[in-house]
Amino acid sequence: MSKKPDPFAIDLTPELIIRAYQAGIFPMAEDAESPDLFWVSPQKRGVIPLDSFHISKSLRKTLRTHPYVVKVDTDFSGVIEGCATSGVDRESTWINPEIRRLYGALFARGIVHTVEVWDGAALVGGLYGVSLGAAFFGESMFHRKTDCSKIAMAHLLERLVAGGYHLLDTQFVTDHLRTFGGIEIPREDYEARLAEALKHQGDFFACDH
Repeated sequence: MSKKPDPFAIDLTPELIIRAYQAGIFPMAEDAESPDLFWVSPQKRGVIPLDSFHISKSLRKTLRTHPYVVKVDTDFSGVIEGCATSGVDRESTWINPEIRRLYGALFARGIVHTVEVWDGAALVGGLYGVSLGAAFFGESMFHRKTDCSKIAMAHLLERLVAGGYHLLDTQFVTDHLRTFGGIEIPREDYEARLAEALKHQGDFFACDH
């Protein structure tokens, strides 16, 4: 017997995801096996202020001496696979096939970007996020070698500052993000910052010019 269509079901499209971010909402799944997504708008929102972020002395040394190559936008599937894989830094993941499909479509449109850390031919760390106006919405990060997610985040911060971004949304704040100056702000404050950031246009590739 065929399943009856749900009259309240909404077809998730890249356009709908964009409108959600512009309204301060983002999608998540319960886990990697869940077929469905739900919308999230936390009372407290994580951000890293781009005018006062922090790079520790030890990370600055790592950035000067590490042997890796940092690239952007060359391997979205590899980055999201890394973010979706359980490992030492996570026991589970919320990245399901629908997230992969939607954000892959946004990557193809140049709205999702990746920062990738490579050790030769091996992808050893990285992150991805959504860029709209002068706001960047960080989604997830991973590492397979020590400090490689920190290297990716430091590169992202440098890139956003160079590109004139106003807002780096991290959704939530973790101990890892606090080392960069991550803070929580009330939803109302976040929405005001978001509205202002969307009035401007950041250039993700400014530091490549």
